[in-house]
Formats: sequence, structure tokens, C-alpha cells
Amino acid sequence: RRRRPAAPRHPPPPHSGLSPVRTTVNVTVRWSDLDAYRHVNNVALLQLLEEARVALFWHGENGDVAGSSSSGGTGPNGESTAARDSAHFVVRQEIEYLGPVPYQRHPLDVQMWFSKLGGSSIEVAYEVRSPVETAGDAGQQIYARAATTVVKVDAVTGRPVRITAEERAAWEPYLGEPVTFAHRR
Repeated sequence: RRRRPAAPRHPPPPHSGLSPVRTTVNVTVRWSDLDAYRHVNNVALLQLLEEARVALFWHGENGDVAGSSSSGGTGPNGESTAARDSAHFVVRQEIEYLGPVPYQRHPLDVQMWFSKLGGSSIEVAYEVRSPVETAGDAGQQIYARAATTVVKVDAVTGRPVRITAEERAAWEPYLGEPVTFAHRR
């Protein structure tokens, strides 16, 4: 049974400079994520990134989609229709594994920011780090870096939908440099 990731820990208000403002989502490693070598399987790590991304996009205040306006109205159960009017499809993923992720009692820190805001696409950047609780004097270990391109589409037609001004304004403080992959072709 999957555990719901912890709600994102939002950083302090945006600051100027080249560093992106990141948000951190804690994601728990499950026994089922491990492979025969007793570390997190490469496919399972992509699933953990998905859990972090979903927590970032869909755990906004008051249950609204994070970064979305609820001006779309409400549905029959009082939920925001902003989440029902559009969907987000993954169209590209890239990941660089920097070290094996062992099973740990404390959740992993998945640091996330946006590295590109297009017309209807968003590039989400990640660093998967060891838990803060286990970081020694050397700091947290970075296990992986990744990037996912997500396209916002109309939930009915499947056609791309432009990112709204409200979404762009909410996401721009988290805009930073793209992930630098060391072993890129």
C-alpha cells in the first residue's frame, strides 16, 4: 500500500540571485521499492519523483491545485473545477543516478523547482537527497538529479492549454536554472 508523501515544505519568500527557490517534498522509501541489490530500483525512483511532483501540484492550500486559481468555479462536491478542467501529461523525463539509494527509516528529501515555464509546458527539476536527519558534517548526499517536462492539456480534448497568468505568477518564484547533467550526450 502506497503512503501519501508529506505535504511540501515551502521555502522562505523568494530572494534575488541565481539560485532557484526550491520546495522540498519528503518521500518515504518502501520495501517494495528495493531491488535484489538492496537499494531503490531505478524505475521505483522515477515513481518516487512522480509522488513528489503530485504532492507539489495537488496539495495546495485548501485542497486547491497548487499554483492554480479556483476561479474556475466549484464542482458538485464543492471541489475546485480547476483540477477537473485540465490535466498534466508527462512528455519527457531524464534522470541521472549519482549513487544507490538505500532503504532508510527517514524519508528522502526531494528538492524541486521549475527550470522552464513555456506556453503550455513546465519543466520540473529535481535533486533527490538523503534525509536531513542522517546528514553528517559533509551534508546531504545527492542520489539523483532529474528533469520532467509536463504539458498542461484540456481534460476533455487532450489538446495543450496555455498556462494561466495566475499559475505563472505562482510558479515564477520557483524558476531556476535547468539541471546540469554530467553525462549528457
